[in-house]
Amino acid sequence: MRKLMDALRWMGLMAVLLLGGAALSAESAMPAPAVASASANDLVLKDDARCTACHDEADAPELLAIGKTRHGVKADGRTPTCTSCHGASAAHVDRKGQAVRPKPDIVFGVFGKNSNVDPRVRNEPCVRCHQQDAKRSHWPGSTHQTRDVACTSCHQVHVARDKVLSKLTQPDVCFMCHKAQRTEISKPSRHPIPEGKMSCSDCHNAHGSVGPKLMKRDSVVETCYPCHMEKRGPFVHNHQPVSEDCSICHNPHGSVTENMLKMRTPFLCHSCHTPHDANIPTLRGSSVPANTPANSRSAGGTPAGKSPINITQGRGCLNCHTQVHGSNNPAATNPTPQYQFR
Repeated sequence: MRKLMDALRWMGLMAVLLLGGAALSAESAMPAPAVASASANDLVLKDDARCTACHDEADAPELLAIGKTRHGVKADGRTPTCTSCHGASAAHVDRKGQAVRPKPDIVFGVFGKNSNVDPRVRNEPCVRCHQQDAKRSHWPGSTHQTRDVACTSCHQVHVARDKVLSKLTQPDVCFMCHKAQRTEISKPSRHPIPEGKMSCSDCHNAHGSVGPKLMKRDSVVETCYPCHMEKRGPFVHNHQPVSEDCSICHNPHGSVTENMLKMRTPFLCHSCHTPHDANIPTLRGSSVPANTPANSRSAGGTPAGKSPINITQGRGCLNCHTQVHGSNNPAATNPTPQYQFR
């Protein structure tokens, strides 16, 4: 009886396998649905067969490079299609015997600054998807938006590598408009932008910001502190310009002076601080206060009714005031550390 039961089980198993194979053969023999056949003709994006029937490798191979970008990831449900950006464009596809093919419903025109198409029209397909991104939430009303800068003025969609997305090539895109900064980053003291270690987007958000000058953070100092954290403080004795704005003393895009200072010391310091000491050195012919004792005047100094900022020569403020970004020395010795002494 046991042998009979085992034989029946094997016969049932074989029947299931045979019937399953027949079902699979029948299913594979059935014609594929129309949707599947249409998608089989897609070259890059989903449902792009109606567009790539003309815009193929022979007609416009550069357009197909979109398949190598994030806009060409079919597995992502957010991936757009040709019609997502250019509209259904039925007249453009059908043509209907017209000598000149009508343009698509949404036309970007000539890509770049020379386009004659309204930037708001060119930006609408991009903003429709990217307006929910936190990095682009401040685009309406931003400097670039109010000055009619279009997304395609900086970005290239149908290319495998957008220049804006690479630190090495991104500055070239920005320098097309910001030509003064192109010269500044070539100066001796600068950030490592030409080497590709930094890019404009490390400090600026081109899509809008609540900070000044499109800074990524709320202020200039908050943008500088992530890299220059030793200057953040808080210090026992703060230097007010450091807490207010780093660009008061530094030119972040480059300078001929070391440490990217706007001018050399002591001239930079004297733009806020008047020189001190019993003897006020001046150039011959320069004026000094009328009440300055004669023994305190340098040779050639003449009294006058007002005291201009004297030009101190051969002096370096940093020789004594070493802690210009702030001092933590609380001692009450003389000289006191409140003057940024060590």
